[in-house]
Amino acid sequence: MENFNISSEDLINIVTTYSPKLLAAIVTLVVGLWIVKLIVKGVGKGLDKSNVDVALKSFLKSLVSILLKVMVYITALGMLGIEMTSFIAVLGAAGLAVGLALQGSLANFAGGVLILFFKPFKVGDFIEATGHSGTVEKIDILHTGLKTPHNQTIIIPNGQIANSSITNYSAKDTRRADLSIGVSYDTDVKQAREVILRILNADERTLKEPAEPVVVLTNLGDSSLDLSARAWTSTGDYWDYFFQNLEKIKEELDKEGIEMPFPQRDVHLFQEK
Repeated sequence: MENFNISSEDLINIVTTYSPKLLAAIVTLVVGLWIVKLIVKGVGKGLDKSNVDVALKSFLKSLVSILLKVMVYITALGMLGIEMTSFIAVLGAAGLAVGLALQGSLANFAGGVLILFFKPFKVGDFIEATGHSGTVEKIDILHTGLKTPHNQTIIIPNGQIANSSITNYSAKDTRRADLSIGVSYDTDVKQAREVILRILNADERTLKEPAEPVVVLTNLGDSSLDLSARAWTSTGDYWDYFFQNLEKIKEELDKEGIEMPFPQRDVHLFQEK
């Protein structure tokens, strides 16, 4: 085996050739990482001022940090003379394969980012989406958790929520309660209206804005006159307001002698001779 000898002249040439590149790569790496740190810090401050959700803020900061650091490392390696074209092509192909394999998860991921960024709802809101309704318990990057009125937990992929209609019952501070009341045909509608309005106006939870309570005749049913009482109340009081006033209306109408009929039919029998 021949001895592998490097002359002092060759060593000097190697050091002379690669030292500037190595030094430049090290300086680029150190300065680049320092600049990335400043950029990520600035992004965090900007997100704080914009009141972005905590989960989304953390995710965006991590994403910006990772992307910028990858760019710095690729730049530093390129300055050493390492060919990066093939590496980037392989990395892109691998990313495409992973993306195709995780297509559903990526859709949920994108949906989670949209939900956290645009905030169609927040934790604590009562919503209806994808055929399910409940109180939002948590919003993750991939899924949203709802708690139903029956104390059941429903986990919905964010991709489905982001691509469907959403009803947010908690988005507004006030909500209109529509109470349907049926009375018999021989009832004086004006009298029934006065009784119902008296009950609604006596409730301190009834709001005068955006409109005062009204009672209107909405339908001439098969066996009843259908009245609709419409009154505004705060969103937090809605269900208690609805059920309690519906019960009070029934009690007061009974006291006034106003009948609330049940469905009935007149049957006529004919005897054939």
